[in-house]
Amino acid sequence: MGALATVEEELDRAYGPEAFTAQPTADGIPTLWLDRHLLLPALGFLKREVPAPFLMLYDLTAVDERERHRREGMPAADFTVVYHLLSLDRNADVRLKVALAEPDLTVPTATAIWPAANWYEREVWDLFGIRFDGHPHLSRILLPPTWQGHPLRKDHPARATEMGHYHLDDEGEDYEQEAMRFRPENWGMQRRHDDTDFMFLNLGPNHPSAHGVFRVVLQLDGEEIVESVPDIGFHHRAAEKMGERQSWHTYIPYTDRVDYLGGVMNNLPYVMALEQLAGIEVPERVQVVRVMLCELFRISSHLLFYGTYAQDIGEMSPIFYMFSDRQKIYDIIEAVCGFRMHPAWFRIGGLAADLPRGWDGLVRDFLDYMPARLDEYDKLVLGNRTIRRRTEGIGVLSAAEAIDWGVTGPNLRASGVEWDFRKQRPYSGYDQFEFDIPTAEGGDSFDRCAVRVEEMRQSLRIIRQCLENMPPGPHKAHHPLTTPPPKDRALHDIESLISHFLGVSWGPVMPAGEVEVPIEGTKGAYSYYLTSDGGTASYRTRIRTPSFPHLQVLPELARHHLVADMIAILGSIDFVMADVDR
Repeated sequence: MGALATVEEELDRAYGPEAFTAQPTADGIPTLWLDRHLLLPALGFLKREVPAPFLMLYDLTAVDERERHRREGMPAADFTVVYHLLSLDRNADVRLKVALAEPDLTVPTATAIWPAANWYEREVWDLFGIRFDGHPHLSRILLPPTWQGHPLRKDHPARATEMGHYHLDDEGEDYEQEAMRFRPENWGMQRRHDDTDFMFLNLGPNHPSAHGVFRVVLQLDGEEIVESVPDIGFHHRAAEKMGERQSWHTYIPYTDRVDYLGGVMNNLPYVMALEQLAGIEVPERVQVVRVMLCELFRISSHLLFYGTYAQDIGEMSPIFYMFSDRQKIYDIIEAVCGFRMHPAWFRIGGLAADLPRGWDGLVRDFLDYMPARLDEYDKLVLGNRTIRRRTEGIGVLSAAEAIDWGVTGPNLRASGVEWDFRKQRPYSGYDQFEFDIPTAEGGDSFDRCAVRVEEMRQSLRIIRQCLENMPPGPHKAHHPLTTPPPKDRALHDIESLISHFLGVSWGPVMPAGEVEVPIEGTKGAYSYYLTSDGGTASYRTRIRTPSFPHLQVLPELARHHLVADMIAILGSIDFVMADVDR
């Protein structure tokens, strides 16, 4: 990789240096502005024509720039569309930006280059009102079709109290009812022959195997799935919009609710992004405690997946045993954090408190207890012939397809790609731990389950190393932007007292800039792409979650399988709807 030219050099050679404007960012990712007429050629060039190409569209989002003040060196723009590409071979990223001015808010669609662009572009249209010319089905994806406005625009209300009183008269009710009428053609479904009609099956949005408020419409030929169309957005709570109204530190509890099975693991990319932006170095003890809690939550999340997956396929008992095991994990988390599912315990620059007395005994008991349980579950679930028959060869995703659809985490590794952010880009001291990255080759529903099972064993290895090598030291950094700020000088003089009071009540003022930090979450790559305008709150909070691109690939996995296979495929993806809808 060392002999490769940088992505800036490659683009300059292809299109000339005058075609791009470089923007420095706090995360060091090459960030280049270009004109929209050059967008598709540049995206295609980076995916197909450079050595070690950028095969994955990691994220696609937008920014309303109209109220942003700190834009030194950037082209004039009312809105910006941002493309984040990832090269696994290079272990490198590049960010391309297109500046748009009102009223001409259009860019060409990238769906011909990446199928994963489909949902991302619909999301940008839904939330910002930016059109993608040539998109096959540009329609709202998170909000109802009758919604007025685009919520991530700065002039859209952020609170219900900023909006008028809601009233639905008879005419409005008829309008809303009509909007809900199901018209297959509007969902992109086609007749097979002129003399045949559609046969449909609605799965969800309230179905136990849908794993949340999620609907998928199936077009069937007998029992065979001809087409399936996921319908998301029922769980949308404007998590990114709330990131712009909360102060930096008061937003931390909201992050817990995104992947609500991941607990404090959701806090980690957010606080690490802010620490990188502010130049905060956290103590070694903080890093190890964070790793230990994240791995506990990884086991808890995988156990829930494991039990419910077996239940989906027809094995009822394991879920009860696994729920019991999860309670032992939550007992540790409660003893450490004071809460169980949503501790919101990480802070900018550290932790909410130090480890309590006796934490090590609880963790050691669990480490001694859990391996035998996993061995027992191997016999009960993975070794079960019915489970294997229902999942092997079902919902196969090749490595190339997985990368093309933006799949990450255990689902990517089940397709044979050994990529894990903890190994490839170690954060929070993961490079100091010994653990393996489980992979599989088949990419089917069974492999996606088996990889998660082995990951739990690796998490146990990591936690034991945390237990046996927990470093001494403070539980937060001695930095003025640590939250809450250091108290040792609070009573030294009146200026220090006022500064401390403002730091506690309003939170830190973060330097202007942009930063993104990815982590290996329970279900894949999580990252927070934060834009600071030099204030006490985020100007733009972008949450890249794994479940959103993973659910988009569902029609590819389910096509030509039977209806009963859909349940096995859905469960193997391991998603939560708060992670999809945010």
